[in-house]
Amino acid sequence: MRTTLIRDQHITVSYDVINGWTVLEIDGEVDIRTHAEIRTAVARLLDQGHRHFVLDLCFVPFLDSMGLSTVVAITKHIRKQEGSLRITCPSAQILKVFRHGGLRGAYEFYDSPQEATSQPPSHDGLAYWPGPPD
Repeated sequence: MRTTLIRDQHITVSYDVINGWTVLEIDGEVDIRTHAEIRTAVARLLDQGHRHFVLDLCFVPFLDSMGLSTVVAITKHIRKQEGSLRITCPSAQILKVFRHGGLRGAYEFYDSPQEATSQPPSHDGLAYWPGPPD
């Protein structure tokens, strides 16, 4: 059952739990206007015990450097809780932002939430983030 956390004129953030993953669906631009709301939503979910996240960007038409900073900030919070993070539906433009930010290799990208949640979370999660072990 999908639960809406935020709904305003700029963004809608909702989640559902599938196969041990909290699928956080963002509908709207991830930028200076929305970054604080996204961080707050993730913090609330972490406080409720959620640890393993799929960041669903299927309905995100735009993500800028502030949006990338937001992804990094929430990744740090999830990592502190020994959680995991996967990202779905990155458009070519969104992947370009990750690439220019030097973070393309730091995340697991999937084509869909269904693909990202097909296997339950592993216990090592973000242990080696922001990159693979040496």
